[in-house]
Amino acid sequence: MSFDGFDEEAFAFYEGLLADNSKDYWTANKERYERHVRGPMLALLDELEPEFGEIKLFRPYRDVRFSKDKTPYKDHQGAIAHDNPLYVEIDADGMAVAGGMYSMQGERLKRFRAAVHAPASGKALEALLDDLEKAGMEIAGETLKTRPRGFDADHPRIDLLRHTRLYARQGWPAEAWMGTHEVVDRVRDAWRLLSPLGEWAGEHIGPPDFGR
Repeated sequence: MSFDGFDEEAFAFYEGLLADNSKDYWTANKERYERHVRGPMLALLDELEPEFGEIKLFRPYRDVRFSKDKTPYKDHQGAIAHDNPLYVEIDADGMAVAGGMYSMQGERLKRFRAAVHAPASGKALEALLDDLEKAGMEIAGETLKTRPRGFDADHPRIDLLRHTRLYARQGWPAEAWMGTHEVVDRVRDAWRLLSPLGEWAGEHIGPPDFGR
């Protein structure tokens, strides 16, 4: 299947899901999802995989076992590359890409903080993030409200040390170009910019831990 873009029905599908996140809506509109969301997304991934390796398409169903929010379906369709945690998604508002460290707990978080603390690797991370910001990316991710234990409040990279997730992202509102092959070029260009951040993470904290 060749990728020809995401048409208006893809965004309309998610607008409807936001209004009625129910099994009834999903059942009545599953064919729309398959044709206008899942099919084009798989075609997009086929075009990206020769450069970025295997890419996982996430399931559309939410894991509600431990969540207060019991809505059964995700309000977006996401996918992530295995070799470098590069992410792409489509939702009611448009598209977004991201890359970085989405899940850091236990030993991974300890290794992250050690790498941020060390002058060479810490300054290298700062430089990567500065370059991404200059390219129009947003630097995001959850942070502690206070400094992590064992680090001084005046540490030169204290803001980075407070992160428990750290990634860069770029979003685009739903516009006409998303119905064309230009999507491939934009995602590819963004992923190329984001790749060094994932490479830094792979070198200093280990392989990514993928969620569902």
